[in-house]
Amino acid sequence: MGKKLSEDKREPIETADCSLHSWNDDDKPRERLLRSGARSLSDAEILAIMLRTGVPGRNVVELSKDILAFVGNDLDRLARLSVRDFMANFKGVGEAKAISLVAALELGRRRGSAAARDAVHISGPDDIADYFRPLLMDLDHEEFHILMLNRAHNVIDSFCASNGGVSGTVVDMKLIFRRILTYSASSIALCHNHPSCSAQPSREDEAVTAKIKAACGFHDINLIDHIIIGGHDYYSFADEGRL
Repeated sequence: MGKKLSEDKREPIETADCSLHSWNDDDKPRERLLRSGARSLSDAEILAIMLRTGVPGRNVVELSKDILAFVGNDLDRLARLSVRDFMANFKGVGEAKAISLVAALELGRRRGSAAARDAVHISGPDDIADYFRPLLMDLDHEEFHILMLNRAHNVIDSFCASNGGVSGTVVDMKLIFRRILTYSASSIALCHNHPSCSAQPSREDEAVTAKIKAACGFHDINLIDHIIIGGHDYYSFADEGRL
């Protein structure tokens, strides 16, 4: 790993074909950002600033356009690419470039997640999906989250109950309800993602929902919904009359 990082650092920053430095000032994304603001830049130009340099035979904006074309100009698909994906699919992109891209995209995802938390009142399935979508939709693995609400259905907090699956053996009921009772939540909502982008529930999803609903009844806590995020779509157990 160390060797690849050092190789990537040796990329020729001043090479005319690959770098931003040889461009006219009016054409340089960095200078345009300073002059007109980030919103004046195209997606490819913003990506070029993140990449810093191109690769042999492709300047940095051309490389950026290649990357965007690979994901069909879909920023959601771009955010799902891993370090390994960038290195495997774009010749000359080493670990340092790939890590920079993944880190920047993760920061954008977290910003979206933080914005969702500002909408603290939950009135229905759309609100639950909107709260969790920035956090879950780009993951390449399953995560199971609990949203805790007070009597007015305002968000108290949320937490990840399991990572990597939603089977009854993975979701620890004791830990879940210890956390819920600590926060004195009156209601909860469940949410997990399907990396396959299909929002339809599996038998395991149905079994875990039933198990948690039964435990909620024992603790006098209202389970208002279980949302499954699949890409831009979601499935609501409440909307389907399954709670």
